[in-house]
Amino acid sequence: MSKPVEEYTRRYHAFLTTIATNLEQHIRSHVDQLPRIDRITARAKEPDSFAEKATLLNVDGTRKYPTPLMQIQDQIGVRIIVYYTDDVPVVTDMILRYLRPIEEKDRIPESEWEFGYAGKHLILILPRDVVPADIDLSEVPDFFELQIKTLYQHAWSEANHDLGYKSKAPLISDQKRRLAYTAAQSWGADRVFADLFRELDNDLT
Repeated sequence: MSKPVEEYTRRYHAFLTTIATNLEQHIRSHVDQLPRIDRITARAKEPDSFAEKATLLNVDGTRKYPTPLMQIQDQIGVRIIVYYTDDVPVVTDMILRYLRPIEEKDRIPESEWEFGYAGKHLILILPRDVVPADIDLSEVPDFFELQIKTLYQHAWSEANHDLGYKSKAPLISDQKRRLAYTAAQSWGADRVFADLFRELDNDLT
C-alpha cells in the first residue's frame, strides 16, 4: 500500500465518512423545499476506489495524479436524483445560491451517435461547517463533487458502470451495442416524461 493510499484509508475511517454524512444534511437543508427530488446521498470514496484512481497513468506513462490526496476531487461525493430533466437546472440554481463552484459541466456524449450520458457535474468548495471541530482542516479535502441526475440517468449510469467497467473481460461489439440500445431507450424515456410534464402545465418552480 502506497503512503497516499495508506493516509487516505486512515482519513476515511477517522473522519471522511462523518463529513459526508454532515454534508448530505447540509445539502438537504438547501433543497428540501424543492419538489420532485427522489433522493440525496453522500459518500466518502472507498479506499479501494481511491487507490485505483490514484494509480491512473496518462498516455505518456506519467502519473495522472502525482499528489492524489490534493488532486482527486471526488474524495467526497454527493448525488441528487430528480424526476425530470427540467428539475436539474432548478436544483443547480438553488445549490449555487449557497455553495461556491470551481468547476461546472454538463456530461454529454462526445457525438450524437453515442447515447451514454451522466447528467450535471459540479466541483464545489467544501463548506467548513460540515467538518467536526476536532479535525485538522489541513487533512480535509478542499472540494467535493456534486452530481445531479434524473432517475433514468442515474439508473442507466449505475448499470452501465457495473456492466461496462466492472466486468472481468472487455465487452464484445454486440454487448456494447446492447448497452447503447438501453442508453437510447433511457434517453427517450427521459425526454418523453419531461415533454409530458410540460404539456400538463405543471409548475416547475
